[in-house]
Amino acid sequence: MKTFWIALIASMLSAIFAVGLYRMIDTPKEVIIKETIPARYTNYTDELLSGKSPRRYISSSPTNFIAAASNATPAVVNIKSSKGGDYFWESLSASTGSGVIISPNGYIVTNNHVIEEGKVFRVTLHDKREFNAKLVGTDPSTDLALLKINSAELPFLPFGNSDSLQTGEWVLAVGNPFNLESTVTAGIVSAKGRNISILEDAYSIESFIQTDAAVNPGNSGGALVNTNGELIGINTAIITRSGKYEGYSFAIPADLVKKVIRDIRDFGVVQRGILGVSIAAVTDNTAKKLNLKNVEGVLITKVTESGGAADAGMKEDDVVISINNVSTSTMPELQEQVARYRPGNKIKVGFIRSGVKKTTTIVLKNRGNTTELVNARKGKVLEDLGFELRNLTKAEQKRLQTTGVYVKSIYKNSLIEETNMELGFIITSINERQVESIDEVLAAIGNKNGLVMLGGVYEEYDGEYYYEFRR
Repeated sequence: MKTFWIALIASMLSAIFAVGLYRMIDTPKEVIIKETIPARYTNYTDELLSGKSPRRYISSSPTNFIAAASNATPAVVNIKSSKGGDYFWESLSASTGSGVIISPNGYIVTNNHVIEEGKVFRVTLHDKREFNAKLVGTDPSTDLALLKINSAELPFLPFGNSDSLQTGEWVLAVGNPFNLESTVTAGIVSAKGRNISILEDAYSIESFIQTDAAVNPGNSGGALVNTNGELIGINTAIITRSGKYEGYSFAIPADLVKKVIRDIRDFGVVQRGILGVSIAAVTDNTAKKLNLKNVEGVLITKVTESGGAADAGMKEDDVVISINNVSTSTMPELQEQVARYRPGNKIKVGFIRSGVKKTTTIVLKNRGNTTELVNARKGKVLEDLGFELRNLTKAEQKRLQTTGVYVKSIYKNSLIEETNMELGFIITSINERQVESIDEVLAAIGNKNGLVMLGGVYEEYDGEYYYEFRR
């Protein structure tokens, strides 16, 4: 009998020890809980397609996320991007991400990096329907892309007002990674106007909304939603040391998204207005030197000749503090505000000069230093060749005693770079035919195949120079 009790106690102690040890070493399992909630949709007040402006609220107040989540999840899709070909190679080359339906007739916004390597795009909706999507256009400088699927009466997300978003406000991050159906996480707005230097385009615009809502791989291109169920950002990036989410996620503001995708839809290319200045952040030393009361604003370090800012009388050491009465305390905030307008648009600029606040009106110009809207075909020709051009100003023509087109940037690994052309080259002829404007350059090159010879001069070097490439 004694032996029985000893054996029983030993067994119990062993069991307790085993359970305790298991709890110590076992890792938690991921559990997905799915609840059925009737879908509710907000009224369609999307400025992009309806012409109506979204309402301008101060801050969304509800902290119950059920309605916002049920509004958002049907409009967030999974996107599979592949290079095409047979199934085996397609599966190896495929990448996936998320996207957001922004109109009932099938326009979908996502990140450029989700689709940039692909030629074939497959979209899976929340209800498991699948569609082939057409790429409408992309904008690497903001990391945005626009797709279109052929369907009607689709659930979609209306745009909210990202300008009214406040630090500390609740937001939801909604994605559709790996066809798991929509995933929803919650967090708060940690900051606005963040630049994390992830975009490599020379005209990149980074003014991200930073949140602590969990965003993991596969959620890029998904929706950042306020508690009213409105789209206020496109989730784009995280900062991490481990490769997993660590509390820092970043979204492109909805007001910038609206402008970019509207341009892509209407023109096939983004119409970007520029001030015609070089800028730098205001430091403590700068503030003291320029007699500024606060260390904020954006310092103008150079004014482009005949640019919009020069025409409006702005000078070096002016400090821009607002665009159309919206404060621009940092460079990202200034870039975001200007990026919302097209060449030819007038904007009211507030600035400080010699300690005195002033205002002026600037007419924005394009990269070619004109107010014309960019033709998608023209832009594609120059992009394929690998450079950006602008017309010479009248002052430059007088100083150089020539007419021509100025090469302002050259893309890496392009046809133009292979010629060893340098920045600042002034194209005066193509195949021995004189050219005086970008339009004439495009007309001379056009759809021409074969050898192309560019002739011209450099301001700082004597003589004529010639560069050849074959299309």
